[in-house]
Amino acid sequence: MTLYWATMADEEPSTTATGPDESPPDNPLYNLYREYIGEPEEETDVYLGFGLFFGGIVVGVVALFLFVWGGMQEARTAPYFLRMGPAYGLGMLSLPAVITGIVVLLPVEPRAVYAASAGAVVDLAAVGFFWYAYPSDWNGYGADYTLPIVMLYAVGLVLVVGSTGAALVANQIEHYRKPGPADIEPIEEDEQEDEESYSEAEIQADIDQAMSGVDLSWGGVEKSKNRRLQFDVDEEMDTSAFSQQTANVTRSQGVDSQIQNLKAMKGGEKKTATSNSTVDDQTQKLKELRERRQQEEQRKSEKSTSIAAATGGGDGFFARVKRALGLN
Repeated sequence: MTLYWATMADEEPSTTATGPDESPPDNPLYNLYREYIGEPEEETDVYLGFGLFFGGIVVGVVALFLFVWGGMQEARTAPYFLRMGPAYGLGMLSLPAVITGIVVLLPVEPRAVYAASAGAVVDLAAVGFFWYAYPSDWNGYGADYTLPIVMLYAVGLVLVVGSTGAALVANQIEHYRKPGPADIEPIEEDEQEDEESYSEAEIQADIDQAMSGVDLSWGGVEKSKNRRLQFDVDEEMDTSAFSQQTANVTRSQGVDSQIQNLKAMKGGEKKTATSNSTVDDQTQKLKELRERRQQEEQRKSEKSTSIAAATGGGDGFFARVKRALGLN
């Protein structure tokens, strides 16, 4: 029996608890509020705000219909006053109702709602005063309370409109404002006292226990057993070129020269000097040398012949003169 009552006591808070964590009901008004304003805080804001807003619109439509219907009647007759009086009164109520509904819907401070409510009450008093004065004391007839009624209604309307403008501005500022240090909630002392404290020895013991199975080097990197590569050098390979102390200069050579160098490295063959010129190049050079010698010999023979002719050798100048004089 005791166990049963203990079980019921444990289950009771979960079944009867209600609070702000409960999700609001899913209906068109809440969906409309989330779409255009945000997440609702209280149910009163949703139902009362939308009730005043849409109720004011409906009242305004009815007032417009009565005004048009009364205008079709003959002026200053009983049917005319019967329709125009409610039309004026409902029209005066519709505007404050719509504006007050907007203030109630917006997530603003309570003083804005109080100001709008005070303005709506003043407008409601002006409407009651109008129904008392209409039609006998209205618009130049009787005592004519037109001016006091209009002034009273204007004061209430200014309060409603002013509170609505302030609410809209505050909502926009709150929407785009970035959180500052003042918005951070301080930590309560009870929570700080409930926190567990650890000594340095306990912290070091936990670190040693966690690192006991890890083998680290001085660099903080875990050791790894890797395989090392080892090369076996052939004994027949000539390694004399590997121990040179002087710098080697590499030049671009042909394939034959590189093959010859490899053979000399492996088998110890002697290096031989090679020429880059071919047989055809050498033959062409010999031919050009022979032609130059023939041309030089021909020039020498022509030069000797001209000298002999000038000095009288052979058929010279003096021989031709003797023959002309008949001395021969």
